[in-house]
Amino acid sequence: MSNWITMLRASRHRSLLIQSKMGLQEKHSRSRKEGAALAETAPAQRKSYSFRLFSCQGDISRNVISHPKAAKKEPVVSVEKELDSSELAPAVVPLLERAVSVVSSSDSLSQCEDAVHEVARACSAWDPSLVNLLSCASFIQGLLEVTLTSKDDAVLESAMSIMGKLVLGNEVIRQLVLNADPQLEVFLRLLRSSELFLKAAVVLYMMKPKAKQMLSLDWVPLVLHVLECGDEVQSLFSVRCAPKIAAFYFLDQLLMGFDVDRNVENAKQMIALGGLDLLIGRLGAGDARESRHCIALLTTCVQADGSCRHYLADSLKKEPLVQLLAGNQRKASAASLNLMSELVCLNRTSKIVEFVKELKNSGCLNTMHVLLVYLQQAPLVQHPLAATMLLQLDLLGDPSQYSVYREEAIEAIVAALEHSSQSRKVQEQCARALLILAGRFSSSGEPVAEAWLLKRAGLDDSLSESFRRSEVFKDKSVRAEEEKLVEERQKNLALMLLKSGGRRFLTALSSCISDGTPSLSRSCLVSVAWMSSSLSPLRGCNDFQPLACSVLASKLLDSLSYDRVLEERVLASLSLLNVVRHPECMEKVFPLKKETIESLQDLAEVTWTAKELLFACCR
Repeated sequence: MSNWITMLRASRHRSLLIQSKMGLQEKHSRSRKEGAALAETAPAQRKSYSFRLFSCQGDISRNVISHPKAAKKEPVVSVEKELDSSELAPAVVPLLERAVSVVSSSDSLSQCEDAVHEVARACSAWDPSLVNLLSCASFIQGLLEVTLTSKDDAVLESAMSIMGKLVLGNEVIRQLVLNADPQLEVFLRLLRSSELFLKAAVVLYMMKPKAKQMLSLDWVPLVLHVLECGDEVQSLFSVRCAPKIAAFYFLDQLLMGFDVDRNVENAKQMIALGGLDLLIGRLGAGDARESRHCIALLTTCVQADGSCRHYLADSLKKEPLVQLLAGNQRKASAASLNLMSELVCLNRTSKIVEFVKELKNSGCLNTMHVLLVYLQQAPLVQHPLAATMLLQLDLLGDPSQYSVYREEAIEAIVAALEHSSQSRKVQEQCARALLILAGRFSSSGEPVAEAWLLKRAGLDDSLSESFRRSEVFKDKSVRAEEEKLVEERQKNLALMLLKSGGRRFLTALSSCISDGTPSLSRSCLVSVAWMSSSLSPLRGCNDFQPLACSVLASKLLDSLSYDRVLEERVLASLSLLNVVRHPECMEKVFPLKKETIESLQDLAEVTWTAKELLFACCR
């Protein structure tokens, strides 16, 4: 029986396609603008169509999206005349039942098109009794077949209006439509239309499709086209919606709804098509909800392709970021903070300073005060990043002067480290915050402070390719200037952390070295290593070592053991060497245990720091 029904539907569909090719009774088609006609050939099966995507004024086939103001078009009239009564007249019911029957079973395209118009006229004066009549699977299937086959824009708009009316607030019908068109091929065809793509986006948005139904490679350019041109509210009967809202929903699905690889692929396609400029233009132009969508999508793009963060740091308006952070919407504030913390990870310290200055001086709001208020109100998981950004801003001032922002930020970091064992997410955020404070990044935004420290210790084999690329400067004088700037900035930050955080901060680092997750433990070792290097007696600093020795020495010695990975052992040896250079620390660290000496002898083959520690031990 099921095979017979399938054959019948296939026969009916072929008949509709044949009549479509003959162009039967296209009495509702409208004239196209000169040069903007769509060439369509109906396929033998329901497959993805290959239509040209029309930009408002740009050529997306050349991977370029422009942003001119589109000329206003006359609205498309999809309903010939609305019924005056809110209830269907008794005489209309038989006509409507006949129209539904035609759409459900007729093989005549012209009859189906007329019937669609008849149903649309009835739907303009909605009656609840229509739901039962129109919600049968055969009518939904027939309506989709007409939509896939007809070349008459008026028919297509009527069909979309009917679907929109039926789906609104009706989960059963929504599922019927999605089940009848599981790969959304009907809507892909409509989104390729030069006239109806905005209305199609609104109707599809009401269907709430998931990423698994959006597999075609055409989705990203089509959705960007909707976002580009989708400001004007579209009306389908009582349904009113701005297509840009639909575009944001679709982009969320395309960039976040698949597995990691496909999400990254879609994000890179979006970047290549000029999607960053579209989102930058939207940011701040709409309401807080739209800005939050823009920021979340931009963050996803940065995480997919880190090289675009430099473009965003230069081009992005900073004021909307601060405004969202100052708002009372938790999701929007968190999204803004996440993007800020991504954009500060630049491979030139001069660029970091420039970005932070622009952030501080954006608009009329006091960015530091906004961050402080957010820090005081946000959940613990957001504290590490908020405090880190506050310290970045505070570094622009005089580190020798008292700052309430600095005190609050360091207190928040210490508290987050102390309570990190309660939440894996807090541990991850603490680890990320500490690596941002370490201040060295590759061109793609990858933290490379650890690789830089390992290189200083003589362990060159562990350097990643991204770190090697980040170290290349065409002008050696620029490299020297950058290195001087980063060392000065890191020394000031280390002094601030030591002065305000003191023993409690170092104790929190010490606890996390042994008790934290591997990522947090490693980040704490990196923090101790760069701070001890920045505050070494060789640089004229003598306050850090005695305190660090009393708090950290035992954990650093433990980190030399064979059960720790090589990089952690090297970081520990570098930190210990920086500490024991202070006379007061020698007697507290030495003599070393036999196991520690054996570990250092092994490390001495790959790093000079171990050799120096062994030499100091034997003196």
